[in-house]
Amino acid sequence: MKLGRRKFLGLGSAALVGLTLKSEKKIAGSFVNDSFQMGHLLRDRATFPAAKRIEKVPVVIVGGGIAGLSAAWRLRERGFTDFVLLEMNQQAGGNARWGENEFTAYPWAAHYVPVPGPKAIYVRELFEDLGVLKNGQWEERYLAFSPQERLFLYGRWQEGIEPAVGLTSKDREQFQRLENVFADFRKSGAFTVPLELGLSSKSKHLDRISFSDWLRQEGVDSRLLHWYMNYACRDDYGALASDTSAWAGIHYFSSREPEEKGPLTWPEGNGWITRRLLERLGANIRTGQMVHRITQTRRGASVFVGDTEFQSEFVIFAAPTFLAPYLLENFPSLHDFVYSPWLTANLTLDRYPDSRGAEPSWDTVFLDSPTLGYVDAMHQSLRTHIDRTVWTFYWALAEGAPAQNRQLLLEKDWAYWKEAILHDLERVHSDIRQCVSRIDVMRMGHAMIRPAVGSIFSEERRRLSRLDGRILFANSDLSGISIFEEAQFHGVEAAQKVLKKLHG
Repeated sequence: MKLGRRKFLGLGSAALVGLTLKSEKKIAGSFVNDSFQMGHLLRDRATFPAAKRIEKVPVVIVGGGIAGLSAAWRLRERGFTDFVLLEMNQQAGGNARWGENEFTAYPWAAHYVPVPGPKAIYVRELFEDLGVLKNGQWEERYLAFSPQERLFLYGRWQEGIEPAVGLTSKDREQFQRLENVFADFRKSGAFTVPLELGLSSKSKHLDRISFSDWLRQEGVDSRLLHWYMNYACRDDYGALASDTSAWAGIHYFSSREPEEKGPLTWPEGNGWITRRLLERLGANIRTGQMVHRITQTRRGASVFVGDTEFQSEFVIFAAPTFLAPYLLENFPSLHDFVYSPWLTANLTLDRYPDSRGAEPSWDTVFLDSPTLGYVDAMHQSLRTHIDRTVWTFYWALAEGAPAQNRQLLLEKDWAYWKEAILHDLERVHSDIRQCVSRIDVMRMGHAMIRPAVGSIFSEERRRLSRLDGRILFANSDLSGISIFEEAQFHGVEAAQKVLKKLHG
């Protein structure tokens, strides 16, 4: 089973294509949702047309991911409707976009939200509005059905992703010892969601070393335990433990109650939340609108899109913060914002492949795979009989420098990634090629902020989150961690600052 990413990718297009038999079933597909061409116009400082028309609106939200949508939701929920949200892509949602075919909807990236704890009051308020939380009870149909997770290791399946098969007594001792350490951190209250509610200088030293170095200091040398810690970092941060702040690695395991039920999920993943928000926001959302410049004025700010100048009193900058130096005049370059490149793919299956006797699960992971496995969109279906489904396949390009992996994403064609995905899957599902009819691939060069060593307590990041002028930042990358609750928190906070300035 073990196959490192370097060796895996080193197979090359020709070798991978050579694995395909000429007689096998033809698989259709393409790259979808590509937006890097527009992003590169900003990167390369391209010339854009001068404004020919002016539109005056008190508040402009830049970016239609969860942060921007949450800011818009708060504004409308408080009765303020005189704003516009500008989204570069044709579909809003950012990492919470979704797709749909004739038999199911499916996610393009984020596919669940952990059941929010008591401190995540904005998320709980949103879920009450959306009917997910009713009278203090979570709607059962939105909680992940069982079996939730499975891991393939040593030629067999086990329930759950934390390895439980083939452990030595030393492995078990280290798993238990680390679990106790995380429990103590949990009790300390320093690791919360949202992050800002518990951040304490007492834990600052943990941000100065990598998670892998901290594990070594704790005497952890179990191979299976190190695999699991690396899997967690790749899954939430798109990074290896060696490239992750120890503070962030500990946060993954110590910020939530271990016995919480959940997670909350839908066939289209967090796209379900995006859909409900778009229904509420309606005409305030404008897609296909790439902002190319923002200037501060005496009474606010001007936002330039195509040949239009939006003159506003306030701008909520909910797009990824790394874009700020390219959009805002005289904005300094950023040093503490590192982003992880990802690849996701949706595989249309005409039938379920052989799973060696195991019952299908919502989330499936393979030990030692360079990928993160897949989720099954039809797992949440209430249908009694299911033949066709869509698997959403996740691959964080975590090994090596992010810039090199971004280049790899662009250099390799669709056929290469199709073969790489099938090659990974068929090590467990031997007949996968006969089951799949279509593979669509989405490339995200800057998919999520990476909590690198020193980033959580970065003064640069915290300074931007504290800004209280005419331009307010609101992306989840202000937390150094790219999860739903952080994006929603910053979006709502920015909206509330704007409302306070407008109305007192």
